[in-house]
Parts: sequence; C-alpha cells; structure tokens
Amino acid sequence: MTGTGDLGRRIIHHRERLGLTQEQVAERADLAPGYVKYLEENVDTPDQGVLYRLADALSTTVDELLGAGHDRPPGRGPAMAHPTLEVLEQAECLRLIEPGGIGRVAFSGSHGPTVMPVNFKMHHGAIIFRTAEGGPMDQDLRTGLAGVDIKIAFEIDMIDETNREGWSILVQGPAHHVEPEEVADVADSGVTPWAGGERHLYIRIIPHQISGRRIHCL
Repeated sequence: MTGTGDLGRRIIHHRERLGLTQEQVAERADLAPGYVKYLEENVDTPDQGVLYRLADALSTTVDELLGAGHDRPPGRGPAMAHPTLEVLEQAECLRLIEPGGIGRVAFSGSHGPTVMPVNFKMHHGAIIFRTAEGGPMDQDLRTGLAGVDIKIAFEIDMIDETNREGWSILVQGPAHHVEPEEVADVADSGVTPWAGGERHLYIRIIPHQISGRRIHCL
C-alpha cells in the first residue's frame, strides 16, 4: 500500500480499532466494498457526503479522518451530560494494555519529577520498552546497587474524543535494566520506538500494583 495517503491510513486505523472488515464499514456507510478498499489503498479525498458517512461508520469525525487538530492535546471538548467513573479490576486493566502502545514513564529524575512517553509491549506479564544507553532513563533509573531497582510509575490511557469517553491505567513497579545476557528473552517482544535512533537498552517493569478507571456514559 505504498500509495496510501493520510485518509487511507486513518480509515484503516479506525476500522481496526473497531474490529471491522472493509465490507462491514462499507455496509455501515452505504458504500461499495471496493470503494472502501480503494480509499484505503490510494491517495484520494472523496466528497463531503462520503466523508460524513465514513466518519459515522467509524465512530469518529470528519476532522479526525482528515487529520485536523493533530497538533493539540486531546480531550478539549466538554464532558458528556451524565458521565460514570468506573474503577477497573486488575484483570480488565491487563486486558486493555495487553496489545501494547504508548505509555508514560514517571520517575524522579536528576532535574526533578519527570514524565516521558515510550512505546511499549507486554511480554510474559511485564512491560517492555527501549531507551538510549546513557540517556536520562538509563542514568536516572539506576540505584547504583546490584540487584536493586527503582520503583516507578507507568501510565497508559485511551481517549475517545468523539464519545468523550476513555480509560486510564496506572502501573507501579521496579524498572529493571535488562542485562546483555537477558536481552534474548525480551527482544522477541517486538517493541519498536517511534523516536528511532540508537535505543538498544531494554527496560522491564514488573507490575506490583495496577489500578485503572474508565469514564463512560450510562
């Protein structure tokens, strides 16, 4: 799909987010399945009516499909009329973060409280991410004592701006620098940092405490 444009990639993203096939999206949007396939695989912008039908079918907005507002923080809209705040059980928290994604590492850094985003994967019940050797998370997450790891916080969330819903999960546990002899055990997690660069240091977080909340409507 080398010719796929931004619209095509966003259609694919939202379709996969909902677990829908091209045929199901086409049925929801009253479009031909071949046309949905064409939009996913080619650079094109359909007319406004088709965009609105696609947005409704994918539970999103036309602006989101077209990439508008991607330089602003999410969640600026008002709250729903009667939101419900649900406390999540640990099993549900683990289910939500199992696919991996982007999380935020919170720790006490050399310049004070620090929060940094990383790409992560779950691997044998642990959170795995990669960072640069000698970087802030290499140096600041070391105790200097053999066998002693620093306990940190790791936050993952999902925000659905269209429905004004979402969830947030907090994981707390020790951050272990994976030693060279241990790398083979975590390398098959497949975690890839979006930031690129030389990020060959693997860090593993063993969850000791997990808590989560979900906002939704009745």
